Amino acid sequence: MSQALMLRGQTLPSPVGSLESYVHAIHAIPVLEADEEKELATRLRLYDDLDAARRLVLHNLRFVVKVARGYNGYGLALGDLIQEGNIGLMKAVKRFDPEVNVRLISFAVHWIRAEIHEFILRNWKIVKVATTKAQRKLFFNLRSSKNRLGWLTHQEAQSVANDLGVTTADVLEMEKRMSAQDVAFDLSPDQEDSEQHYAPQQYLASSTYDPSEVLENEEWEEFTRERFALALAELDDRSRDILASRWLAEEKATLQELAERYNVSAERIRQLENVAVKKLKQAVALEV
Repeated sequence: MSQALMLRGQTLPSPVGSLESYVHAIHAIPVLEADEEKELATRLRLYDDLDAARRLVLHNLRFVVKVARGYNGYGLALGDLIQEGNIGLMKAVKRFDPEVNVRLISFAVHWIRAEIHEFILRNWKIVKVATTKAQRKLFFNLRSSKNRLGWLTHQEAQSVANDLGVTTADVLEMEKRMSAQDVAFDLSPDQEDSEQHYAPQQYLASSTYDPSEVLENEEWEEFTRERFALALAELDDRSRDILASRWLAEEKATLQELAERYNVSAERIRQLENVAVKKLKQAVALEV
């Protein structure tokens, strides 16, 4: 990993070295107010202001750490996950539109997760040789204790176990892990039509969710949200207010309340609502 994250020449804090110091440093950076964030995003969008981009990234680094911690169970270094998430944040800053009226981090979560998901998929290992401190100690000691290339006999395994203070079963299990070779999760293109090759993808069931499916679903949700926001912005003010009051507000307005607000009949409000909903559906469907 590089020693710093670079944004067109601008140096940002990097999760390399002491992760605790990095987290402490970024949490000392205050969160931007909505108006200040919008001003910076506007400067970046209109004038390609790199200092504005740097500040938008800098003041949102704490959120990347929060997202990255959710992927601790994959056996990858948290610092690496954070750095990949930071790349996603930078991509989000570049694409952020301040006129959509959402906070940057709400928009950026998709890009942060996408980069982390890709990193996990690139580095995923089905079997890890040593995952605990005791296993790592056994692994390195066993490598130096074995006196031949073949499998250990029971007596040799017992001797190693006595020397290291572990059970014979632990020694034999570690030897099996060390002797095993990594197997590709899926077949290469030239092996797909062969009956002599197989891969875990063909017979292993996922015990949890599939990161690639999660990424695909999140990308689709983000796509539909963006299309919905664009289509909503193209409606006239009255239609937009009717939809917001009827569908988006916590306390939804009735047809009669909106009829009194616009001095029309409740039936007219219903017609305007139906027309607006139809336009939104058509706008999204045209892009699918």
